[in-house]
Amino acid sequence: MMPSASGQRLTAPNETTMRHNKKFNHLGRKANHRAAMLSNMACSLIMHKRIHTTLAKAKALRIYVEPLLTRAKEDTQANRRLVFSELKQKAVITELFQNVAEKIANRPGGYTRILRTGFRLGDAAEMCIIELVDYNENMLKETKKAAKKSTRRAGKKAAAKAEEAPAAEAPAEEAKAE
Repeated sequence: MMPSASGQRLTAPNETTMRHNKKFNHLGRKANHRAAMLSNMACSLIMHKRIHTTLAKAKALRIYVEPLLTRAKEDTQANRRLVFSELKQKAVITELFQNVAEKIANRPGGYTRILRTGFRLGDAAEMCIIELVDYNENMLKETKKAAKKSTRRAGKKAAAKAEEAPAAEAPAEEAKAE
């Protein structure tokens, strides 16, 4: 565009500005709609511990809800008010600060897990389940079993070395016998 007589640049009504430092996913919605949707999804996640949604929404929800879960670890009036300003449902705040905060108290972050489930019929959007990590009992049992297996493997290696040592001594004994 050409500068005007005053030296300021004229912009055309259809000219767009650059998207510097605007990295989050807008999810095809205006700001108010996006904020309301993420708030409602966060409330559903806290109440039900697991929700089924698209991958893009789950990734946006994880960024939105994890700082709220971190705040819930310390039950102060200030933290309750900050979380309530985002979620706006008393029952959810009570659930978050009483039950969820106890389970995540010793976890240093990473409170949610995203499990991909495939593609949706119709528009082929990638679907997933987002859940609170400490509430999936099946996954917790598997990690305990994996820990036991790792200790047994070391025992197998030691046992295999012990078997090799007598096997190596056996040919030496045969050589002495001759």
